[in-house]
Amino acid sequence: MHVLNLGILAHVDAGKTSLTERLLHSAGVIDRIGSVDDGNTRTDTLALERQRGITIKSAVVSFPLDGVTVNLIDTPGHPDFIAEVERVLGVLDGVVLVVSAVEGVQAQTRVLMRTLQRLRIPTLLFVNKIDRRGARYEEVLRAISARLTPAIVPMGTATGLGTRRARFTPGLGPAALDVLAGHDDTLLSAYVENTVTAALLHTSLVAQTREALVHPVFFGSAATGAGVDALLAGIGDLLPPADGDADGPLSGTVFKVERGPAGEKAAYARLFSGTLRTRDRIPFGTDGAEGRITAISVFGQETDTRGDAVVAGQIARLWGLGDIRIGDAIGEPRKAYEHFFAPPTLETVVVPGPDVNSGALHLALTQLAEQDPLIGLRHDERRQETSVSLYGEVQKEVIQATLAEEYGLGVTFRETTPLCVERLVGTGQAVEFNKKDANPFLATVGLRVDPAPVGSGVGFRLEVELGSMPYAFFKAVEDTVRETLDQGLHGWQVPDCTVTMTHSGYSPRQSHAHQGFDKSMSSTGADFRGLTPLVLVEALRRAGTRVHEPMHRFRVEAPADTLGALLPVLAALAAVPQTTETRGAGCILAGTVPAGRVHELEQRLPGLTRGEGELESLFDHYAPVTYGTVPMRSRTDHNPLNRKEYLLNVTRRMGG
Repeated sequence: MHVLNLGILAHVDAGKTSLTERLLHSAGVIDRIGSVDDGNTRTDTLALERQRGITIKSAVVSFPLDGVTVNLIDTPGHPDFIAEVERVLGVLDGVVLVVSAVEGVQAQTRVLMRTLQRLRIPTLLFVNKIDRRGARYEEVLRAISARLTPAIVPMGTATGLGTRRARFTPGLGPAALDVLAGHDDTLLSAYVENTVTAALLHTSLVAQTREALVHPVFFGSAATGAGVDALLAGIGDLLPPADGDADGPLSGTVFKVERGPAGEKAAYARLFSGTLRTRDRIPFGTDGAEGRITAISVFGQETDTRGDAVVAGQIARLWGLGDIRIGDAIGEPRKAYEHFFAPPTLETVVVPGPDVNSGALHLALTQLAEQDPLIGLRHDERRQETSVSLYGEVQKEVIQATLAEEYGLGVTFRETTPLCVERLVGTGQAVEFNKKDANPFLATVGLRVDPAPVGSGVGFRLEVELGSMPYAFFKAVEDTVRETLDQGLHGWQVPDCTVTMTHSGYSPRQSHAHQGFDKSMSSTGADFRGLTPLVLVEALRRAGTRVHEPMHRFRVEAPADTLGALLPVLAALAAVPQTTETRGAGCILAGTVPAGRVHELEQRLPGLTRGEGELESLFDHYAPVTYGTVPMRSRTDHNPLNRKEYLLNVTRRMGG
């Protein structure tokens, strides 16, 4: 049986989970359609999901469709949980992107569509809620064409919009030929010669959809079932089934990790090639780890069932890989794990309740971060504080509720702050020589730092001979450089620079007669790890760094007569409107706003616009902080900015 791994994606509240329920019901998997409001849907299984009525964790459920097993993955729609969507994208064969016929194209819809196009994932669009008051047909099609992609093929017409009698009638219109002929020379020739047939049109539609060149658009209602049968037919006909050689080399990707009641770890994986069996010993990840598969549960019969093997194209849960992480490759790496969306731009400190053990809290947060690759933890041992990086306030509330319900830990949070970065102002270099001046380490290290293009990351180069000292010492310097750059002169990460090692030297291995290795006379890796932060921060001082804060690009639609009240508030929030467009009685403002001010703008917008304002905001870039005091971040290391304090801590740790 063929397999199709299908993702359901949407902006929050577009009806994605309700559509999942309707698809399962139409396929005969469930007898009764669950309701998000009632908290009894098949895929929202977490208690928190049922309480809040939103999807937080991706879920997999299977159903048969004309000889194909569809593994349907329901993903969150709220932008705070974009990491759940990101990890799923790499394992999909196709996607249904849900759009509301009432609200139309929304902020998250645009983010998702851009990513799907960049990854060339075949995508069908389903315009949901045609039975709701305010539902639109032509206007939504125009919005999809203008704001998502012009390469759309309406798969029929919707009638009776805004009523329970709303229906979708399948059928390709003249617009289909215009769109398809642009990518198909055979079809274009047939059009010129007036020999286009329905079969030729359909063949071209299937081929171009599977190549992600065009995107069929269906209309319907998950609530009434209108248009869902047509969508199911489109899923089976237009989207490509999974491919892969079951006899090929083992290759797969882990897209979800969860822990059971006893703490056992289960990894959700898509196999792209080969066959994996129980008791197989396999490599995974990038650091040469290995593990033995103790159990396999394969998706394919409505849910996952225990089996002895999983083959290419299938999705399974795997047990026995204790150190597995999200994004890890199983067997031969197919490709490096990619981040498709912007990183978190906010941060907060978790404050334990009066009876909460800090060790238990740190362990619980570590396990939560293990299940979310875009949540970063930062532990300050000296202050006994842990910070978490976030996408937004809803995510913070979910972390708080999860810690309370699953771990019995009551916590609060400090005020959410922007997650800034530091960028080099110029070039700087520094050097400390072995056995000279006040250098207590048996090592010579010289470093130069140069700015690098945005997005290039940290580069490490040598201007000294690789054979001038043992490779392990060079490796110790490089690893420490990367670690130290996590905290620049103001405590923020320094993401884009080139570090060049300009000087090196060491004390060769020394020993006394009839005795072993003399550590006090011979260089070790600890000497280079201890000296490198001092040299690097001095080079940073001489280069200078400037703190940059995350900026969002915003788009506000509001009544034109509210512009007078809106503009002063935007200015007070350090937002910079760059374009203003008037459309009848409404206006559209677009510009940039600091990420740390977006939540306040969201809260104030309804009062400023009589409840009619709509806000879209997406991370765009980092920009120098130009107002107020320069934000500082407390350090979690031994503070190489203070040489006396640093040497006291490091030499004590080294036993000196």
